[in-house]
Parts: sequence; structure tokens; C-alpha cells
Amino acid sequence: MTSTIDAADRVVGLARGMRELVSEQAAESERARTLTPAIVEHMWASGLMTAFNPVEAGGVEPSFAEMIETWIEMAWQDGSFGWVGIANLPSSFAAAAYLPDEGFAEVFTKNLNHVTMGGQFFPNGQGTAVDGGFTLSGAWSFGSGTGHSEYVAAGFFPMDDGEMRWISEGVPDMRVAVIPREQITFNDGWFVQGLKATGSYDYSVQDLFVPEYRTFALFSRDALRGSSPATRMGLMPVTAAGHASWALGVAKSMLDDVQELAATKFRMSDMASLASRPTFQKGLAHHVAAWRAARLLVIDAFTTAEAAVESGEALTPALRADMRVAAVYATDVSRECAEWAHLVAGTSSIREGSRLERAFRDMYTGSQHAFISEKIAMDAAQIWLGIIEDQFGL
Repeated sequence: MTSTIDAADRVVGLARGMRELVSEQAAESERARTLTPAIVEHMWASGLMTAFNPVEAGGVEPSFAEMIETWIEMAWQDGSFGWVGIANLPSSFAAAAYLPDEGFAEVFTKNLNHVTMGGQFFPNGQGTAVDGGFTLSGAWSFGSGTGHSEYVAAGFFPMDDGEMRWISEGVPDMRVAVIPREQITFNDGWFVQGLKATGSYDYSVQDLFVPEYRTFALFSRDALRGSSPATRMGLMPVTAAGHASWALGVAKSMLDDVQELAATKFRMSDMASLASRPTFQKGLAHHVAAWRAARLLVIDAFTTAEAAVESGEALTPALRADMRVAAVYATDVSRECAEWAHLVAGTSSIREGSRLERAFRDMYTGSQHAFISEKIAMDAAQIWLGIIEDQFGL
């Protein structure tokens, strides 16, 4: 059962309350290649799993600042735990906000809102339009959070008589199907360097009928449920905030761990502790300051857009570009912080199973994601420069 969430505490405290359990279970989660049942059950028992949902789906509709701080906390505890947070929580948020009433009733109401959802929203499938829905075929990679999900999201292109649908010139129609787990074929290839515990399995379907009411537009901002600005901003800003926060959380864990290590760390043939070395002191000051600046940029970009939407203004291409660039920049800064922390920690950062070692692997896996690639920065810059008016994928 999902507990009642005190609105004053909201969601950051729910995540913080999982520190001991996540730490204890981290190694077992990596061995299982998905979060342990104990962690997933605690996410449900605390209310964390549904907290980002619209109120109608058991959530509290937190602000962007609250979502960002919650994700930073989760990723600080463990990279895989944080990554599942940016997979499961936005997935159910989007489905609950944008599914038609009949789909919401089948997926959420019928299950008393106890719905864990993960998957890949990029349209790697094709859905042939048929009476009442789509016949869907496709294969998706990196279905994060699907190791423990009851429903799986799958992005696809709707097809009419073999032809792709177009929303406008150059912009194809893209939708997301919400599919019960038992109808999915999992092709487990999740053997990776980092983020081992995220259950990011490959999966596929072939000629599967999906009713139209269990699909929604990928770029929808027309919320059928929920009153927060986030529900009127669409899945892309929420996903971008998640990626930025995740990178910041992992980087902070490494900076914090190195700072704690510094007093007792002595390098071979060096009688001075790490903390007493001027080069370390300067490096720590620089990277902590860079991290703080990146965090403030993220909060500013997302809360500025949120305030605009709340006041009734349009979510302009410039506002969307600002958010996406903030996510890319925060990831770049976080990766630099992680590299520095890994180097100054010396052999303490290479011991298998340590927080430093795991966080370093996680950072260099998570920061490969296309969502925070250099192309996003270039698309945003072209909007700022007036070269293009908009880029629908932002």
C-alpha cells in the first residue's frame, strides 16, 4: 500500500529515508542486474514510487525543484537507484497524465494506482492503424527500470496503409504504447560497465494489438490529469531534469566521498595526507564550486520555465532550449568532477564494490545517453542564434 505523504515533507525525505537500505543492497542489486525486491517494495511502502504522479494516480505533483532534489538524493545514494528514479517515476507520471480515460482506468484505477512502469519512449516500433488501435511490432533497447515493471512503455510511429503519419511538415506522429509485462518478449542483454542494477533490458513485440486508449502522444502537453505546471510541459522537460539531476547526484557522491577520504589518505612515498596537499585543496574548491554552479543553473532553467507555464505563458522553444542545455552542461560538469575525484582518490577508487568505483562506472555509462548528447546543445544554440525557429525533439 502507498502511504499518505505529508505535503510538508513531500518527496525528498522519502528518498533520504532509503539511504541505509540502498547501501546495504547495492552489491546484491548489481549481481541481480536489477534493483532488489526489498528496494522496490520500500519505494512503494514509502510512497516514493507514485510521488511524481498526478494526484489522481496517487501522487503529490511536486515542483521541479522538489523533483530535482529528490533525484539528486537518489543518485547520491547509488547510481542505479537514481537511474531507476529517472526511469520509473517519469514513465508513470506521463502515462497517468496523458492516457485517455479508458486507458487510465485500465492501467491505474483498476490496479489501485500500484503501477510500476519503465521502458524506452523513443519510437523504435511501428504501429499499423487498425480498428480500435494499432498492431505493433518493434524492438527497443535500454528499457530502464523494466526489471520490476508491471507495464512497459514502447515508443512507435503510427502507420496508415504503410505510410507514416505527419503532424506537420517534417514532424512525424510519434506515440507511446503502454503494454502489460506479460505481453512483452524480453531479450536480456544487460551486461554493461555501469548502471548494472537498473534492469535496462532489451525487449520486443511482434504483431501485438494495442488499443488506442492505451497509447498517448510522445510530445503531448495536454494533460488529462494533474494540475501542476509539469503536467502541462510534457515528458521532455521532466526527462531532461531527471538526467541533469542524476549526473549531479552521482558527482556529488564522489566529491563527498573524496572529501571524507582526504584526511586519512596517504599516497605511496608521500608523508602528507591528501587533505594537506595544496593541489588537492585547489582541485576540491574548483570542482565543488563548479558542481554548485551547475546545480543552480539547472534549478534556474527549470523553475523559470515552470513559472512561465504556471502563469499561463507558452512553453517557448527558447525556454525548452534553456532546460535542455542546462541538462547537458550539468552532465558535462558532473563527468569532470567524477574524473577528478577518481584520479585524486588513487587506488581507493579502483577497489571493486566501493562507492567511488561504482559511481565512476555509473557516470561514464549514464553520460553516454543520447538525451544529453552534444547534438542537443547544438540544436539549442541554433534556436538562440535564430538559425531555426524550433526543434520538436527538445
